[in-house]
Amino acid sequence: MEFSIKTLAPERAKTGCLVLGVYPDGALTRAAQLADRAARGALRRALALGDLTGKPGSTLLLRGVPGLAAQRVLLVGLGESKEFGEQPLRDAVRGAASALRELGAKDATVYLGELRAARRSQAWGLRQLVLGLREAFYRFDQLKTQKKPPAPALAAVTLAQSEGPVTLQAQAALKEALATADGAALARTLGNLPPNICTPSYLAQEAKKLARQYKLGLQVLERRDMEKLGMGAMLSVTRGSHQPPKLIVLRYNGAAKSKKPVVLVGKGITFDTGGISLKPAAEMDEMKYDMAGAASVLGALRALAGMKAPVNAIAVVPTCENMPGGGASRPGDVVTTLSGQTVEILNTDAEGRLILCDALTYTERMQPEVVVDVATLTGACVIALGHVATGMFANDQKLADELRAAGEDAWDRVWQMPLWDDYQEQLRSNFADMANIGGRPAGSVTAACFLSRFAKKLRWAHLDIAGTAWKSGREKGSTARPVPLLVRFVLRHAGAK
Repeated sequence: MEFSIKTLAPERAKTGCLVLGVYPDGALTRAAQLADRAARGALRRALALGDLTGKPGSTLLLRGVPGLAAQRVLLVGLGESKEFGEQPLRDAVRGAASALRELGAKDATVYLGELRAARRSQAWGLRQLVLGLREAFYRFDQLKTQKKPPAPALAAVTLAQSEGPVTLQAQAALKEALATADGAALARTLGNLPPNICTPSYLAQEAKKLARQYKLGLQVLERRDMEKLGMGAMLSVTRGSHQPPKLIVLRYNGAAKSKKPVVLVGKGITFDTGGISLKPAAEMDEMKYDMAGAASVLGALRALAGMKAPVNAIAVVPTCENMPGGGASRPGDVVTTLSGQTVEILNTDAEGRLILCDALTYTERMQPEVVVDVATLTGACVIALGHVATGMFANDQKLADELRAAGEDAWDRVWQMPLWDDYQEQLRSNFADMANIGGRPAGSVTAACFLSRFAKKLRWAHLDIAGTAWKSGREKGSTARPVPLLVRFVLRHAGAK
């Protein structure tokens, strides 16, 4: 799908579908007013019939409207004008995308990007419009053998504004949005792939593709490298699997070499059975998404490289499987981490923190400006925050504030959780420096507290995406979160807002 942005009178748009916003009381946006004037009131008369409720995302399709060059006109409800904000705009974009997906139009001219949600810039609206359209038209059907339904016909979208010149900020927003959408599509596809295809070796191959395409630096550590380094925690997780583990380091240098990098660490458990602490069978298939953190940091790096962002960023992906077997780690085992600290494994299903702790220690040699790890870490975070907000923990309040602001900017929001020393006592072990679990109370907090013990030399934050990385049920699949958040954070942190 090709995107462009231009100033264009709506009545003159020669397009397969003209997309205009309207309010429930019949009020029209500026673009809709201009189109209605050219159509001699045809739009208002159609609205007067009551076929469009005006609820955000509701749609009404008109064909062959006299006075307009467009073949079709799609009216999209925006909700009450006084309440028009971020969510109504996003709902309107989803509604428009859903309607466009069902049409045979090969191109569309959309005037939703010029609308200003409360306190938001045009650039914000453009980013939401592009990301919403790209997500709606995303398809994952390459593994189906039955005859595929025809792909949606829409091939070109013009993001139009009814007045004023196209600003440099708008053009930059479009460039960023397209690159972010490409990164999100990569993350979404990696997450949706089955675990017999998306193995640790497959993730390494995808990283190699990105390195070739964007001229990125790449290093892949193998099992023997981890053994030499002393990554006992990560190696303990992979012991039961026939798939070799990998530690992927992908580097993008878009700024001066003297500028310290932002390091994004993504948990890459390509399938999680729980190991000896075996999970229940129900919904275990969803444990292929336990590499969503890895997918998101690879997607974010692709986005940054694709837009040639003036930043230095590194994606670090510790990846392996967590399987039961004769060689698998047992509850009660004690392992020595790369940092030298020892861990008593009380539950082999708390494996994400074991691969992340060694990865965090490894990042110290990169002399990072900040480190953000991303992981589907705990079911407890889903209980605490549901599927709306990502749980955020940080040992640096300024970094936490930056991430929260970036999440609001991307509308990929986070909620800060406590990281108090009071919770560390739950990780006490009689036989090692710490246990890998702290019991049922505050499970997401004690998991973050565990990781914090390996981030004392870092400005560090942890994002628990267990509730936001995928959808269950009929719409089951990867959400590609938090790619938009990560991209916005890195850009804002570098001052490239």
